[in-house]
Amino acid sequence: MRNTHEVMRGDAAHPPGCCPPRRLPGRIAVMHGQLSATPTTAVEPDLTHHGDAEVATGLVDLAVNVRRAPLPPWLAGPITASMADLAAYPDPRPARAAVAARHRRPPEEVLLTAGAAEGFVLLAQALRGLRRPVVVHPQFTEPEAALRAAGHPVQRVLLDAADGFRLHPDRIPADADLVMIGNPTNPTSVLHPAADLAALARPGRVLVVDEAFADTAARPGVPGEPESLAARRDLPGLLVVRSLTKTWGLAGLRIGYLLGEAALLRRLAAVQPLWAVSTPALAAAEACAGPEAAQAERAIAGQLAADREHLVARLSALPGVRVAGRPASAFVLVRISGADRIRELLRARGWAVRRGDTFPGLGPDWLRIAVRDRATTDAFTTVLAEIMEA
Repeated sequence: MRNTHEVMRGDAAHPPGCCPPRRLPGRIAVMHGQLSATPTTAVEPDLTHHGDAEVATGLVDLAVNVRRAPLPPWLAGPITASMADLAAYPDPRPARAAVAARHRRPPEEVLLTAGAAEGFVLLAQALRGLRRPVVVHPQFTEPEAALRAAGHPVQRVLLDAADGFRLHPDRIPADADLVMIGNPTNPTSVLHPAADLAALARPGRVLVVDEAFADTAARPGVPGEPESLAARRDLPGLLVVRSLTKTWGLAGLRIGYLLGEAALLRRLAAVQPLWAVSTPALAAAEACAGPEAAQAERAIAGQLAADREHLVARLSALPGVRVAGRPASAFVLVRISGADRIRELLRARGWAVRRGDTFPGLGPDWLRIAVRDRATTDAFTTVLAEIMEA
């Protein structure tokens, strides 16, 4: 049963050392697309809070979903070489052609961006006049933040924890003219079936699928990225958002791209600043679109799957810890009673994890934990067990 009501945004408190939340105007309709409706609190989640705010000197970082490893030579080399030509304005054409070839699209169906997050801002600015934009939560909060900052009304569809945060296409309002969803979804780590996402596409609607973590997903016997829509050109209004910052550790370089219909991308490009993507970022995009990168990415995703399985097993063995859904990405979402207090105790022991209460549809009993190597996982879960037993 659906329970729909409307709330006005109130600025949530922000943690010490973090920037105050941006003012995000707009009315929010909340639709609980779940088996039992989640109560709505009076305080709105802080949509501008991100995992980097959890990290501090001396803490082991399990809060940020960026892989930390030395850049391979095939990536470091082009980035370094590009620094010799910084006097020239950036030329996106070679990188755009390389990305297009990777996803079997013409170049006009690729728009390079300063990180995937810029794509959400371009959407919010270019698509004026939206009647019913819908954001499926829990998910990365910047899509909704960008819409609201641009004055759009936003309707939330909240997926159900008891149902493994599964997407039910029939719970998306039929008259929604914009639908935003992540796959795999941050923070739930759920990988939705491509068929369920494709069922949301229709004429007159822009369907935005955030695939920032698509390259982290792997499935035995399945080549490439499972459930990705990046190469689909037959779905009306589909816009796929991609990031190169997670697997390759390039968050500071800011590089991502959008894939979609050429006419839609022209609208977004019209509101994009000139030369938005730097020359070094373009060099990275071109390198990451090559066959060597694709092969390395699959190897990394396979190792990540094994490390994730180990983390899930260690967490599931702890009384009072429940792993949400079937994790498929570089992080795991867990529910622990009193998680807000446990997070602070973990910080005191040297560990940073991501709070869950800033994601719509979650609350103070949720934590997101990044997948790391087995030694780090073992050390972390040992400390977590000691805290919970105290």
